[in-house]
Amino acid sequence: MADHLPRISVAAPVLDGREREYVNECLDTTWISSVGRFISEFEKAFADYCGVRHAIACNNGTTALHLALTALGLKAGEEVIVPSLTYIASANSVSYCGATPVLAENETRTFNIDPADIEALITPRTRGIMPVHLYGHPAEMDSINAIAKKHNLFVIEDAAEAVGAQYKGRMTGSLGDVGVFSFFGNKIITTGEGGMVTTNDDELAAKLRLLRGQGMDPARRYWFPIIGFNYRMTNIQAAIGLAQLERIDHHLDGRRRVAAFYDKAMARLGDRVILPVVEDYATHVYWMYTIQLGDGVAKSRDQVMLDMDALGIETRPVFHPMHVLPPYQHLATRPFPKAELCAGRGINLPTHALLSEADIDRVVDALDKVLA
Repeated sequence: MADHLPRISVAAPVLDGREREYVNECLDTTWISSVGRFISEFEKAFADYCGVRHAIACNNGTTALHLALTALGLKAGEEVIVPSLTYIASANSVSYCGATPVLAENETRTFNIDPADIEALITPRTRGIMPVHLYGHPAEMDSINAIAKKHNLFVIEDAAEAVGAQYKGRMTGSLGDVGVFSFFGNKIITTGEGGMVTTNDDELAAKLRLLRGQGMDPARRYWFPIIGFNYRMTNIQAAIGLAQLERIDHHLDGRRRVAAFYDKAMARLGDRVILPVVEDYATHVYWMYTIQLGDGVAKSRDQVMLDMDALGIETRPVFHPMHVLPPYQHLATRPFPKAELCAGRGINLPTHALLSEADIDRVVDALDKVLA
């Protein structure tokens, strides 16, 4: 047991900027709801950071996905191609529209959607493709965008876990028709709960804003030409987000520092683990430092995690693929061996900027002991 040592958590927010100052301003001025200067400033700063014309703040990443799909006109009976290996919000947001998520296989190096699996899934009902930049590594967007253009499909980047990641020097959130981000408490930057939609399409941005605010006409108060949603972010959330974004390079550097510590320390584990891959086209932001257990490891992934927990190290499993979850098992019309392989042997290790090199050594020492 590791009772004498502090527990190492898998994630923790870093709130070392002007968060308290900005939140106190909200309290002092009483601008605590969904109106206030921090909302527009956070949106503008985030759009500038991603290199897009528009950023629309929402109350969380899932509602941001739903908002984006609704604004793009997704209708009941239509289809969106989504990786099976993702967080359930990706598929759920499609289902919210009465549409069907069509599940694609992933590739095993980055865990991202395999572009080679997409085209065969396209039917007359297909409206779009939703690549997910899983765990902070960008998907292979050139191939995905080429397929989308050929078949006149929209592309939504689910960049919930990948703020600051780059694909061939371009920021996530600027690579498709729409990008969607999450600012949950364990993300690279956080607003507690929160999300953002990014786009370069002026007309789409106006529709996103209209839908976000109950559908109220911006030129005529309390006149509602459409049915919208209350997906607004509060000024307090945006205040935290702006303070976080002001130090985005600091937050990203912290993640990369932790990943470098892991890369160095993991060398002694040899082929018992498979380390994260960074493709030549990508700048990885390591929302999670994700390993896979090697082929020769006798223990199950779940047993390894239990043993790590007993040593005071919190870990997380890689997401269950959509096709094994009860709401989406009916979509398992074919095998998904790669998704099941990655999910079955993948582990997220503690990844946050508060970790020291000594902490990482302790994590790897524990893993070495567990895998002995």
